[in-house]
Amino acid sequence: MRYLLFSLLLSCSLLTAQDATRFESSIQAFEAADEVEPVAPGVILFVGSSSIVKWNTVAEDLPGHRVLNRGFGGSEFSDLLYYADRVIYPYQPSVVFVYEGDNDIAAGDSPKEVLKQAKKLRKLIAKNVGKDVPVVFISPKPSVARWALKEKYEDANARLRTYTEKTDHTYYADVWTPALQANGEVRDDIFIADNLHMNEAGYDIWRAVISPIVDRLDR
Repeated sequence: MRYLLFSLLLSCSLLTAQDATRFESSIQAFEAADEVEPVAPGVILFVGSSSIVKWNTVAEDLPGHRVLNRGFGGSEFSDLLYYADRVIYPYQPSVVFVYEGDNDIAAGDSPKEVLKQAKKLRKLIAKNVGKDVPVVFISPKPSVARWALKEKYEDANARLRTYTEKTDHTYYADVWTPALQANGEVRDDIFIADNLHMNEAGYDIWRAVISPIVDRLDR
């Protein structure tokens, strides 16, 4: 009986955690902004969780390119899939950068499930935006707060990298490796007080990794 009750409670908590409608206000805010200032097709689109949201200088860090940030904090792949028809397809982007998987692993998803969701999103973008539109998966980053899950993140990243290498117009941006110290531990100077979200030094790493990819793909 106790096991049944526990299972029911766990199922309810998972359903709550995966309720994508909790981001409805964020999506509506994007749509309101687009009404005021319509976005012309062909932007470099960044979508994903809080690491994208907090990259406030992404446009400045990628000069010479038309960049749009449509991240919504706390999201997982399932949330981005749910809202893809409102935060990806309408913009008809020329390149899509995706940062998901970080919260997925922390919430208990397996690396295999992360890859499954990434593949699903990739296929939907090909169908609804264009099969030749490049999609770049930014690797889940390391962090002090989630370092206990290091092996799962490394597994997920390895799966994502292998998938991108075998898939046309699909790329992998490795922001994991340059965030490590020489001894293999995560740097502790690239985060704000919560040891999860990055400070300016952390985003310097992202800029160094992502800028050359944007330059190459945005022709």
